[in-house]
Amino acid sequence: MPKLTFAEKGVYDFGTITEGDTVEHVFKFVNTGDIPLIINNITASCGCTMPEWPREPIAPGAESSIKVRFNSRSKRGEQYKTVSIFANTDPAITDLQFRVMVNPKYTEADSTQKSVS
Repeated sequence: MPKLTFAEKGVYDFGTITEGDTVEHVFKFVNTGDIPLIINNITASCGCTMPEWPREPIAPGAESSIKVRFNSRSKRGEQYKTVSIFANTDPAITDLQFRVMVNPKYTEADSTQKSVS
């Protein structure tokens, strides 16, 4: 069987960003199995997260990566997201997770209201 072995373990932390920012991270992996790895699909826990992945088979011992882009528009506070990888592995689904703290974006209207009060 093919096997996804990621360079990083655990939940990736983007740190703190401002609402409206877009951040991305590349999750590198190796096929540590003995036959080609085929990623059939990748889904994200919300529409704010966009994954990009290799469409061609990954040979045994070969390295590749999955790029995950998070758009924080209309998001505030701590965000935990999951990206599920569907492949010819056992188990068939592998999850990548990340977190990010999204601070509200302050506008001039916000600062005007504060100075008036």
